[in-house]
Amino acid sequence: MLTSLWRYRYFVASSIRSDLKGRFARSKLGALWFVLHPLAQALIFAVVLSEVLGARLPNTDNESAYAIYLLSGMAAWSLFAEILNRSITIFLEQAGAMKKIAFPRLCLPVIVWGSALVNHVLLIAAILVVFAFLGHFPGPAVLVLPLGIMLISAFAFGIGVLCGTLNVFSRDVAQVMSVVLQLWFWMTPVVYPANVIPENLRWVAELNPMVPLVQIYQNALLHDLWPDPASLVYPAVAAAVAVLLSFVVFRRASPELVDAL
Repeated sequence: MLTSLWRYRYFVASSIRSDLKGRFARSKLGALWFVLHPLAQALIFAVVLSEVLGARLPNTDNESAYAIYLLSGMAAWSLFAEILNRSITIFLEQAGAMKKIAFPRLCLPVIVWGSALVNHVLLIAAILVVFAFLGHFPGPAVLVLPLGIMLISAFAFGIGVLCGTLNVFSRDVAQVMSVVLQLWFWMTPVVYPANVIPENLRWVAELNPMVPLVQIYQNALLHDLWPDPASLVYPAVAAAVAVLLSFVVFRRASPELVDAL
């Protein structure tokens, strides 16, 4: 499968460009919508929680700390959610192309992956501009973000391909995952600090591989802290297992994929 992807690398690259252009082809703002949607959502959370409800981060006097913390966590989560959500439905959306054109079917989620990465880089750039307006300039720890991007996107890709393959044979998978993703978001310290989790629920956070991945962004962008390598072992293993399992399931289901569509 990897050899086939390499042979079709130019097809994947051109499809990523077409996907990015086609999503907002008739829009006046174009690619700006890639970053405006997640930025708006994060800013709404920041205003409601920090200004209306008075939420503050402990052990910091920076008035913008909560907004920075929230924008950092939302950036990490938006990458995960975009790859996962689009990968689940990509085979159904491209059913016509799969029936008419011969190409490695795994190219479709890879195109989603590449498009999401470009989108995410634009979002990070926009967030850094917002931080500058807030008077906050991240330190050298920002260089760890590519590692976070790699682990988050690989984890989302693995789960997305697995669920996307199963969704072809049972459309309930997409419906179940939409609920799971909402619960998963609120089980991950994105809009609240990890230290507010009750003691009896700490085990849930320890089992959640997205917690240390989101904290890569939050610690690097807000506190200029490098991640503890030991904390990344579990999410790295989870991402590797998800990718390998998705490849196994996809390869076994691939001969019947088009017929099921």
